[in-house]
Amino acid sequence: MPQVLKDRIHEKLMAKREEIKAFLGDHGDKVIHEVTLKQPYGGMRGIPALVWEPSLLDPNGGIRFRGYTIPELQQMLPHHPRGSQPLPEALLFLLLTGDVPTQEEAKAVCDQLLARSELPQHTVETINCLPTDTHPMTQFSIGILTLRQNSQFAKAYMEGMDKTDFWAPTYEDSMDLLAKLPDLASLIYRRTYGKPEPDMPDLDYCWAGKFAYLMGFPNFEFIELLRLYMVIHADHEGGNVSAHTSQVVGSALSDPYYALSAGINGLAGPLHGLANQISLRFVLDIKEKFGGVPSKHDLRELLWDTLHGGQVIPGYGHAVLRQTDPRYRVQREFALEHLPEDELFQIVSLLYEIAPDVLREHGKAKNPWPNVDAHSGCLLVHYGLVEHEFYTVLFGVSRAMGILTGLIWARGLGFPIERPKSFTTEFAKENLV
Repeated sequence: MPQVLKDRIHEKLMAKREEIKAFLGDHGDKVIHEVTLKQPYGGMRGIPALVWEPSLLDPNGGIRFRGYTIPELQQMLPHHPRGSQPLPEALLFLLLTGDVPTQEEAKAVCDQLLARSELPQHTVETINCLPTDTHPMTQFSIGILTLRQNSQFAKAYMEGMDKTDFWAPTYEDSMDLLAKLPDLASLIYRRTYGKPEPDMPDLDYCWAGKFAYLMGFPNFEFIELLRLYMVIHADHEGGNVSAHTSQVVGSALSDPYYALSAGINGLAGPLHGLANQISLRFVLDIKEKFGGVPSKHDLRELLWDTLHGGQVIPGYGHAVLRQTDPRYRVQREFALEHLPEDELFQIVSLLYEIAPDVLREHGKAKNPWPNVDAHSGCLLVHYGLVEHEFYTVLFGVSRAMGILTGLIWARGLGFPIERPKSFTTEFAKENLV
């Protein structure tokens, strides 16, 4: 059974190679975009220059995983017998193959991940040698690199192999990495924040369930939240910093350990993975300022003061989306079901009611609607995960599913090293205008 997933990926890769070959044969010379000068100067925003098979971001519909929206996946993907949230390992199967798995196939992925999950002793020793006040993301990146000692891709490449087979050891490394990330992340959580190592009951774990237990959160509602969190953060097409960084590094045929660690370093930035902490801090400051949930009038005044002070409203707006982020919506539905009386959630809800109108009236925001980061922090705090600096590690464990899937498919489809052309301002003045 452990080979079922790998065999399915091989079957899909062979078909996709032929599809792309025929597609490029018919349309390879077609111009797909006219690049304006302000786009390279503006971070290459909006230039369709990457191929990323696992997901696509639609400005109005939100993220689609292999063509499916998040609400569709909540209905279609297998879930725990007592739960209602999709299993992350079921989403992983979908990302890797494009097929919605059966309950048995999702269980097989879970079993494979659990069988590969034990951390090598040298990784544990390396993490334990770091100062306990080392940022959790720094520890996470270092820990991923220590796992590279067992890279099957690095070994196979040095021994020599056909490039059409690069995907197979990339798959093995990726599955080993995904299996170990919850154990690595929970080790970092426990040592950083002085948490005891839990007694692990003899349970039939799922991937997220084991992660929750290792962090010390055996509450079933929290496990359901973690499943939801990992699914909605799993991928966000290929142009975001963490996915693109990993793709560039992987395109040099660096193994998945190097590539994922590089992407995690990009995820640590305040314009990427830190955004949820900034949004949560904004909500906590509102609660502290007003001693609880403010009135609509008071919150509206605070938002205007924020904007007039030259600041943004954290958690609102998105580089691509032009509607309320569907990832926000599903978190809101979870909160309405499980924690409607929570004061932080009530503040988040009040912001949702007021902030879009304020931003529209202000007139400078292209998208006045909330994104995923506007909501996730209040949910984690409700269940006792209050160590804000660790949130980006949670994000990293989740996003690794999409990043590593992208690497497997890039190697399977034979994508070359990425090498876009750069130019100087002087060259642009003399040749491009």
